[in-house]
Amino acid sequence: MRRKLIAGNWKMNGLLADGVALAAGVAELAKPRSHKCDILICPPYTLLIETVRAVTGSSVAVGGQDCHAKVSGAHTGDVSAQMLTDLGCRYVILGHSERRADHGESDALIKAKAQSALAANLTPIVCVGETESQRDSGKTLEIVAGQLKGSLPDGGTAEKVVIAYEPVWAIGTGRTPTLDEVQEVHAMIRRESGLGQGLRILYGGSMKPSNAKELLALPDVDGGLIGGASLKVEDFWAIATACP
Repeated sequence: MRRKLIAGNWKMNGLLADGVALAAGVAELAKPRSHKCDILICPPYTLLIETVRAVTGSSVAVGGQDCHAKVSGAHTGDVSAQMLTDLGCRYVILGHSERRADHGESDALIKAKAQSALAANLTPIVCVGETESQRDSGKTLEIVAGQLKGSLPDGGTAEKVVIAYEPVWAIGTGRTPTLDEVQEVHAMIRRESGLGQGLRILYGGSMKPSNAKELLALPDVDGGLIGGASLKVEDFWAIATACP
């Protein structure tokens, strides 16, 4: 049985006081450890160390939103996977559609970052997903399969890698694919990844309290990569408690 993972991606949101309060609020709810899923929050770099401190003593894990492929060097503004591990992070989001679009990140670069993450004992959450035009042209499965092939790290296993499917057109729009469409893509990812039944595949397109239960009940949906709803303790926890 795959344990669900509910991951909050705060994106570029949060100043120090609000970020610490948000992390502490999630940690407080997670302390009883009676929830049915793993909990992860991924704040911006400026909040990482204080977030780690705020969740100490709880079951909440902390992750980064990106990392460089290199261990160190002349890469101004970048952060290495080893630096994230050093702060107490356990995961890192890689290849998010916003990184692919805003920074022109290729599958090959994402693969290199994922391999660096594995070397630093981080679990990479590798993101894949199609744009609206790609879906409308019937290329969803082709596009996602291609991203998988190019982005997954060599030597990755179901225990060491997480995949997040994020239909780009659904992120932050309130729109979601049908349940059948979500299940179809997730089943294909499990099949084409070659990582087997133990692989955790998250859904990442406008999951919220009102639709979390039905999405999380799908056979191949193993959690959520949550954007906007992760910025409110009550909404994020409502999604976590929707895990079957």
